Amino acid sequence: MAQFDHLSALLQSITETGPAGCACMIAKDGETVYEGYFGKANLAAGTDTGPDTVFRLYSMTKVVVCAAAMILYERGRFLLNEPLHLYLPEYKDVHKTVTGPNGQVHTEPVKNPILIRHAFGMMTGHPYPFGESLSAREITRLRAELSEKTGGRYTLRDEIRATAQAPLMFEPGTRWLYGYGHDLVAGLIEVLSGKSIGQFLQDEIFGPLGMTDTGYRYRGDIEERMAVMYERAEDGTLTPASEEMDRLHRPDALLELGGQGLYATTRDYMKFARMMAAGGTLDGVRILSRNTIDLMRTNHLDAAQMADFTGSYSAGYGYGLGVRTLIDRAAGGSNSPLGEFGWTGMAGTWTSISPETNTAIVYMHQMLPNMEEYYHLRVRAAAYGAL
Repeated sequence: MAQFDHLSALLQSITETGPAGCACMIAKDGETVYEGYFGKANLAAGTDTGPDTVFRLYSMTKVVVCAAAMILYERGRFLLNEPLHLYLPEYKDVHKTVTGPNGQVHTEPVKNPILIRHAFGMMTGHPYPFGESLSAREITRLRAELSEKTGGRYTLRDEIRATAQAPLMFEPGTRWLYGYGHDLVAGLIEVLSGKSIGQFLQDEIFGPLGMTDTGYRYRGDIEERMAVMYERAEDGTLTPASEEMDRLHRPDALLELGGQGLYATTRDYMKFARMMAAGGTLDGVRILSRNTIDLMRTNHLDAAQMADFTGSYSAGYGYGLGVRTLIDRAAGGSNSPLGEFGWTGMAGTWTSISPETNTAIVYMHQMLPNMEEYYHLRVRAAAYGAL
């Protein structure tokens, strides 16, 4: 397919300057129109990247989990404007941090409850446990206590209860902050379904779509097929990352998160992306309605929240229910269609989905730092240019 020659050349060059290997698939109108694998999944073993290579999704888990929650929304199990504490009661009486005129930080009760849509939209005020904010330090402390108490073996619901004791960074719904919201969405799924998030995803998405190489835990030969995660030095040298990063994939692990933790092959994730691009149905299997997908990819941010969200990598995008959504092609310098949506993952995975054009793109690599802005935006330009 000559129209994709420039994309293939770009992907080949990526493995020469960054990650050891990468994969890319494009589907149009339900059919695969491009599939390419480049470089190595394991340099030491000489294993090529291929269709069976398994990639850590990290935050690309978020798109799947939020779509799964909307299955329950369509069944009338919750409403987006309901308080989260109706289902996770530990979030009824939460506090926020406030900085006084003298610069001292204290906490006080929030004026308004966390709504479910705040969890989807990263508006709860929960940071990830990094940085020096009081909220982040408290989350770190509470999780360390939980880990010590349980010997490191605890569930998502255990973590959610512990995190509820930490103060928020702002009044719920007033700002945008990348953080713990989608883990709360996964907790909501567990409460409403009576299943673990992993089992719900298997029953409602992975099983029906035939995603046999996707999940939280190693099984079969998944571990042997995982691409090696490499850390890249400034001179381009690649060194395998610590195996501790994969501890939650081990069969004896208990914690299944909503914001990260899944693995998949490129072909498996493409099944999910094709379903979303086609308006919620794949090969006769209906997962969601087009109306619900449109709700997910509508920009839900106001001006203040947009100021928090928009950076150079996300230029031109707003944020919906668990996904970025393109609202300004000029601002983003993007040739992708308006309304195109998706997300990325810490190790270098990325997806872009367009229901208007019934197009889905899935790209995967495994490297820290992921250099996502440099690589993903170039893949976006080349892929949509070829289409």
